[in-house]
Parts: sequence; structure tokens; C-alpha cells
Amino acid sequence: LEAVAARLRDFSRKQDGAVIQNMVLSARERLGKVLQRLAERGTVLEEARKRSKQFSESRQLLLDWMEEAEQSLEVPSDTTTSQEELKSQLAEHKAFQKVLRSKRPVLEATLRSGRALREGARLDQDRQPLEELLRDLKERWDALCSHAAERQHRLEEKLLLSGKFSEALQALLDWLYRAEPQLSEDAPVGGDRDLVSDLMDKHKVFQKELGKRAGCVRALTRLVRDPARGDSPWLQRQLEELSTRWDLVCRLSLGRQARLEAALRQAEEFHSLVQSFLRRLGESEQSLKYGAIPEEEALLQSLQCQQLELECITSLGEEILSSCHPDSVVTIKSWVTVAKSRFQEVQRWAQQQGERLQAQASRLEAEREDAAQLLEWMAVAEEALGLRDTEPLPQEAELLQELSAQHAVFMEELNRKQPDVEKVTKSCKQKLAAELGRRSAGKAPAELPRAPEPQSPLTAQVLQRWQQLWLLALDRQYRLETALQRLRELEEFAHFDFGVWRKRYMHWIGQMKSRVLDVFRGIDRDQDGRISQREFIESVLSSSECPGILQDPLRHPGSGGAVLGEMGMDGVCLRDAAQAGVEGLEPEEQHLGCWEKRSSP
Repeated sequence: LEAVAARLRDFSRKQDGAVIQNMVLSARERLGKVLQRLAERGTVLEEARKRSKQFSESRQLLLDWMEEAEQSLEVPSDTTTSQEELKSQLAEHKAFQKVLRSKRPVLEATLRSGRALREGARLDQDRQPLEELLRDLKERWDALCSHAAERQHRLEEKLLLSGKFSEALQALLDWLYRAEPQLSEDAPVGGDRDLVSDLMDKHKVFQKELGKRAGCVRALTRLVRDPARGDSPWLQRQLEELSTRWDLVCRLSLGRQARLEAALRQAEEFHSLVQSFLRRLGESEQSLKYGAIPEEEALLQSLQCQQLELECITSLGEEILSSCHPDSVVTIKSWVTVAKSRFQEVQRWAQQQGERLQAQASRLEAEREDAAQLLEWMAVAEEALGLRDTEPLPQEAELLQELSAQHAVFMEELNRKQPDVEKVTKSCKQKLAAELGRRSAGKAPAELPRAPEPQSPLTAQVLQRWQQLWLLALDRQYRLETALQRLRELEEFAHFDFGVWRKRYMHWIGQMKSRVLDVFRGIDRDQDGRISQREFIESVLSSSECPGILQDPLRHPGSGGAVLGEMGMDGVCLRDAAQAGVEGLEPEEQHLGCWEKRSSP
């Protein structure tokens, strides 16, 4: 394209070369934007590919590990083991549960990355498979946790049935000691919706495990309190400790469930408020950037409503942060910061829009003042023209020239007002003065060019009055020039010379590429070889390019002289030429030979 443009510039005019160069620069700029967008799109796609690959690999590693863990948890139900083996299996299972708890953050990170991919997916056919992958991973994890809890419960029951009350009791107490800090009322449970949902899922798993251990606790309590067994007081004290801790854990579990439900409702409210607030901010921003100009009161009212929403979001975010989980502090703060920054951006756009509205109002007021001044000036000009038109035109050339000079001054002033009129109307793209200035001074003014309709009644009135004033001014100019032309023609008619006229007439015939005999043959319509004086006069008049205003006496030879029209390409008007050209000839008809002899050079 640049090579073709360079060759075109070598054979083009200067102004065309500038246009070609601008087109090339525009094409280069557009290409640069496309390449930039292409690079940005490539970066986004690469990041999305990396996230998708990371999610897939992490999910697959978790699934492989869970499959191995499920196989290790599968133990035949009829296997009989000794107490030592049960204790060993219980210790191994505790170690496995420790590893299971260490895998929990990996699962949460994988679920978060999957949710981010699901929310960022643009196609519906991508969201559904991601949803199924996330649901399958979570179900597999819940099933593994449930299987691990059941296995621990079975091991504790076997240990209890084998007579190892102290070991079973100690295992239950250890589990209660580990669960109690997690259920503490001081433990933060607030946060964003996803984190609170995860905490709720964890607590549901814990409650299931708690329900399964309830039977073991009841059985242990019943066996230890059996009077026939005669267990030691230490075991009785341990049982009382177990009962106290169990009641405390159950109470804490109920309290945590209530706090999680309240936190989830709070997180849902915060999420809906932020999303609706950002959506309305986006709509307001689009309206401010690309929509119609809103009313100032409506704009201020909308900003006040959004300001109240932002205050609600900020206060709710601070309330959540007061009891927020550490993993969700950054998320809540980022959402509050995003809401504030977006509101500030829209507020700046609104302020700029308000400034533009004020500037536009000031500009419109100035235009109205200019229009009023123009209308006042045009009214005075129309009145002055009307007064001048009521006065009869003088018959002296000097006075007419003086009036013409005065009117020329008025026309110059009218031309100076043209930019002011165009500034006010704006919609009138054509230069009326330039268009009217190209009109011939010897012709009556034709219809003015149709201009586009202005956008307000005031500009329409200005344009209409301006066109009317131009028509009046051109009409007066035409009448003055016509009067001057008539005086010149009268002066030339008084000093008419047939010899001069004959030379001009012959010169005109020569320019028409005709011979004199051919001209007279054209006049002789009946082809009898003779033409009358009247036929000659009418032919001369009809051959003129622009008949003069004194041609009527030519049609009446008895009125004291005949007049011819214009007989040359230079537009000189000759009068009374036909009458003088036939003097000394027969009054009615002459032979063509006489005319040929008389007209020969």
C-alpha cells in the first residue's frame, strides 16, 4: 500500500498527495491498533490456557491421589485383628487424616481456579463441562472424607468392643480437643460468598462425623457406667470429661452453624449489592459516554442514589471485615476498592459531562444573543432597503452610479455578516454569499439554494430573514444595474453609426462560419428570391444573442427609427441598424442580388 501510494504521489497534485498520505497514515494507525489488539488477545488467551492447564493438572493429581486413598481405605469387613493391630491401624488412619487435612487447601485452590474459569467462560458449551468437573471433584472429595470418617468410627468401635476402653476414650477425647478450637465462637466465619460456602460445606462434613461418633460415645458411656464392670475412678473421670467436652462441641457446632448461615446471608447480600452496583455504574458510564445528553437534575439524582449504594457496600464490607476469615480479607477489600474506584471514574465522567453541559448552555446563550443582534441588524437593513425602494430611481447616470456605489458598500457589509450568520445557524453548510456572488448582474435573481433545515426555530428564523435580506439586496442591485444599462443603451442609440454596426454584423456572421448569401437565403423562407424589409428586421432581431430593451421600436419602423438587438459575441447593443440598413431601397421587397451586392465587403 505504501509503495502504491508513493507512486501515486509522484503523479498527483500536491493536495491529492496530502490526501493520499493521510489515508496511508490512517491505514498504518488502524493496522497498529489491530496488531496491538491481536497481541493483547494473544496474551489473554495464553493466560487462560495456563490457568486451564493448571486447573486440569491439579484436578487430575487430586483425583489420582483420592483414588489411591480410597483403595487404601477399603478393608474387608470380616477381618479379625488383635488389639495391637487395631491400635496400629488407628494410628495409621490418624496419620492418613492428617494428610487428608493437608490436602484440603489444594482442593480449595483447585475449586477456586475452576470457578474463575467458569465465570470467565464466554460460551455456554464451556460453562457446563466446567460445572460438571467441579461437581465431580467435590463429590469425590466428600465421599473420601465420609469414607475416612466411617473407617475411623469402625476402628474405634472395634477397639471399644475389644475391651480397650481407655484407648477408645482417649481417641474420642483427642478428636474433641482438635474440633473444639475450630468451633470456637471467636473463630472468624465472615468473608466472600465462595469462602463462606466452603466453610459451610466443611461444617456439614464435620456435623456428619459428629453424628456418627454420637453412637460410639453413647456405647462407651453405657459400658463404662456398667456397675458390674467395676472400672477405675480414673476411667470415670475421663468419661465425665468426655461427656463435658461432647456437650460443649455439640453446642459450639450449633453456634457455628448459625454464625455460618448468618455469614452466608451477609455474603450473598454483599455480592448482590456489589454486582448490581457495578452493573448500574457500567450502564451509567455507557450512557454518559455514548448516550444522549441527560438532564442535569436526573444526572445528579442518579449519582446520589449510587453514592448511597456505595455507602451501603462500604459499611457492609467493613462489617464483614470485622469478623472476616483471613483467607477472604483481601477479596473483600478488593471488591470495596473496585466499587469505590469505579464510582470515582463515573463521577469524573459525570463532572465532565456537567462541565460540557454548562459550556454548551453558555455557548447556546451566546448564540442566542448573536442571533438576536443579527435579527435586529437585519430588521434595520430591511427597513433601510424598503425606504430606498420607495424612492423612484433618478434618470441621471451620475446619481445612479452614486446609488450603485452606496449599494455596493451595503453588499460588502452584508458579506462581512455572512460568517456571523453561519456561526449562528451551523447547519447551513453552503456559503450563501459566495453562491449569490456568482450570479450574473444582468439577470434577475433566481431561487436561492436550499440549505439544510436548522435545528431550532431561532436559527430557522435567522436563516429565513437572511435569505430574504439577500433577495431584497439582489433585487435592488438588479434594478440599479438595469437602469444604468438602459441609460448606456440610450446614449449609444443617440450616437448610432450604421457603418460600425455593419462591420460588427459581418464580423458576427464570420464567427458563425456563414456567408452573407447563406444568411439571406435563410431569411427568404418562401424561396422566391426576394425578402421584405420587415423580414430582414425580424431576422436580424431573432439572430441576436441577447435582445436589448429598445428592440420594440424596431418592430415599428414608422415610429421614428428601428432597433436591432445585440449583434456580436462581445455583447455590444446596436440600435436602429435595420432601419438605417435598408434606407434608399425599395419600400416593400428587394431582390437577393441587390442585398448581396449591398452586403459584399
